[in-house]
Amino acid sequence: MTDLSAFLAARSPAPIKGPLAILMAEDGVELETTLRHHLGQGFAELWLLAPEGVDVPAALAPRVTLISHDVYADHALPNAVNQAMEALDGAWVYAGYTAEYLFFPFCETRSFRDMVTFHAEERRDAMLTHVIDLYAADLGRHPAAVSLEEAHLDRSGYYALDRKDPESGTRKDRQMDFFGGLRWRFEEHVPPARRRIDRIAIFRARTGLRMRPDFTFTDEEYNTYACPWHHNLTAAVCSFRTAKALCRNPGSKFDIRSFYWHNSTRFDWTSQQLMDLGLMEPGQWF
Repeated sequence: MTDLSAFLAARSPAPIKGPLAILMAEDGVELETTLRHHLGQGFAELWLLAPEGVDVPAALAPRVTLISHDVYADHALPNAVNQAMEALDGAWVYAGYTAEYLFFPFCETRSFRDMVTFHAEERRDAMLTHVIDLYAADLGRHPAAVSLEEAHLDRSGYYALDRKDPESGTRKDRQMDFFGGLRWRFEEHVPPARRRIDRIAIFRARTGLRMRPDFTFTDEEYNTYACPWHHNLTAAVCSFRTAKALCRNPGSKFDIRSFYWHNSTRFDWTSQQLMDLGLMEPGQWF
């Protein structure tokens, strides 16, 4: 298994022919289901960044590029994206983790390529995604909080605040900080810098562009939720990562008996449910 530097050095300089998914595996939990989910969305390439000891299932290996990476380093995924940015110039990219599942409007019948083609026609080079926490309702039966068959999410409790420029204190145009889910309900166990649920996880790579540690970009237009004249598409990243972390971390695992509450609802694994709950926006794409 080669590392990212060696992989990029050996890679053909020819541009990628279609959209790319970069996934980072911090462990083997739901590795196969994550890979299958994203391969089914029509990515031309899928890169899996993983530590030694994580292997791609044999049936999927021909379609996945396995790359050795220090996934436990600070800001490991943004740093990997930045390392590859020049090589990916012009390509549409989705960056996420395993045990996370990307959903976008009408993804059951339309491909990721279809979506970003439309998005580009609206003169957009990036897309806001909301990270929607998934969790098993019964931690007695699922102590790691992961169960695809019994996945739940919060149907309410989400909110947004104007994003302020840290130097001037003025409001940033068409940018907001979004909160909700487990990071909001159990915020005493989550550092303030990690409580937001917004990411710019879908973007068009460009030479000189950089992803910041908080999943925003150095080009401020990339960080906007819509263009000035109408609403644009947004997507959702349905993720078990927060639930997994809260069940593993010594500071929280003994304090949490259940993630279930009166606003929990079973996740039906459809884009329509996410749109009905207002967790992603179809914009002008019908």
